[in-house]
Amino acid sequence: MHDNHACFIGVDVGTQGARVVLVDARGHLLGSREENFPLSARSREEQLPQDWWEACLRLLQQLLAEAARHTDLRHIRAMAVTSTSGTIIPIDHDRQPLHPAIMYSDGRQAAEGRICREAALRYNPEGYTAFNTSSGLPKMLWFINNYPRKAGRLYKFVHAADFITGRLSGRYDITDLTNVLKSGYDVQRKCWPAYICRQLPLQQQWLQQVVPSGTPVGALVPSLAARLGLTDDVMVVAGMTDGCASQIASGAVNPGDWNTTIGTTLVVKGVTAAFIHDPAGSLYCHRHPEGYWMPGGASNTGADWIARQFSGDLGALEAEAAALIPTGHLSWPLLQEGERFPFVAPQARGFEAPGLSPAVRFAAGMEGVAYMERYAYAMIRQLGGEPVKAVYTAGGGSNSAAWLRIRSNVLNLPLYKMKHVTGAVGAAILAASKTCFSTIMEAAAAMTQVEKEVHPEPPLVAAYEHHYVKFLQTLQQKGYIPHHTYA
Repeated sequence: MHDNHACFIGVDVGTQGARVVLVDARGHLLGSREENFPLSARSREEQLPQDWWEACLRLLQQLLAEAARHTDLRHIRAMAVTSTSGTIIPIDHDRQPLHPAIMYSDGRQAAEGRICREAALRYNPEGYTAFNTSSGLPKMLWFINNYPRKAGRLYKFVHAADFITGRLSGRYDITDLTNVLKSGYDVQRKCWPAYICRQLPLQQQWLQQVVPSGTPVGALVPSLAARLGLTDDVMVVAGMTDGCASQIASGAVNPGDWNTTIGTTLVVKGVTAAFIHDPAGSLYCHRHPEGYWMPGGASNTGADWIARQFSGDLGALEAEAAALIPTGHLSWPLLQEGERFPFVAPQARGFEAPGLSPAVRFAAGMEGVAYMERYAYAMIRQLGGEPVKAVYTAGGGSNSAAWLRIRSNVLNLPLYKMKHVTGAVGAAILAASKTCFSTIMEAAAAMTQVEKEVHPEPPLVAAYEHHYVKFLQTLQQKGYIPHHTYA
């Protein structure tokens, strides 16, 4: 089944833009194109799906015109789409949007979120999704409540990735196991639970068929294939949420593998054999394409403090900070009020020792984020009972050599930074998983490339163990975490 010449297209549609990539079966990036969307306050609530499609079509034409100069387009086997989780589009029987896409970042569904949360809790207290304004199910309910006449013409509610998949394949009635998590689908029992239609004004026929990510959905629409210069047997597969696609691109696809992405926030995602129930609701579980689980959580702590608190030559500052570790100073660079993962503390505030030099503050801030990362993995091990074997890393924070060294020693685990970690590349790997390879694990092993490895150093591990305990004690004293906590 494996073909080294095979190529795959990944499409990523986000709030701020779209990106398409062409990747071969060995993980070589053969081409990439992207386009930004104009942003406004309105675009965070609603966007036009047709604008997404037109942008994707332009990008695909540009990508393939360039690729044709050095790649035989007949080798392109499949494509997949990733996009934001929680964005919902109601479409009619002609497969046209009845309303603009209701974005995950739209905050108008607070009341509907409470209704969905209460209904889900009655259905399954240990498996419910903590529905809020970023979830898909409350957005469906909001649309029905506010546009009852349009609801009479409704064919399906689809997710952002599904809309582009539909334009590519003609199939809008199929979605994947990751996109439906926040739309109310029971990923443990693999069914749409009865409460959605019995307790909410929703109808079963409005809900899509659900398949594992990577499942072939259908061939590329023939007229579109001809327009793009592709063969008419290019397969379109079921997509995935952007967070899960980035995890795939990071290489964290086997049980015991975990990915930490440090961007504006710190996001932890991994793979376990068993479902993890977090009573606090800070951790949620997607379903892995091969039947495992993909637990994850997002912290309010991340790397945003660097841009807000430091300016000038960050490279020089990092070099100076690297010589100061471990600092021995406790810092938690949380800029906003409240934390949501790895613990829930709406009253939480960041802290740092007064009077520190810029370099010490910088190093101590990186250490504080690493302590939060370790606490997350300790909590995950305690709840799930499965070991964390390796941590793959991505995001802007992974570009700092000093931060990688701090994190490896705080975690006492090796860190692996991959070469191409984007949602679009993850989508391309997903496209290959069932069309060229047998599993997503086999595809990721062949198509991800390690750029850097960082391993723990025993003297630093011992020093950071002491400082981490002091960090936990400080959180306990402030009432942010219980005294009986995860070490």
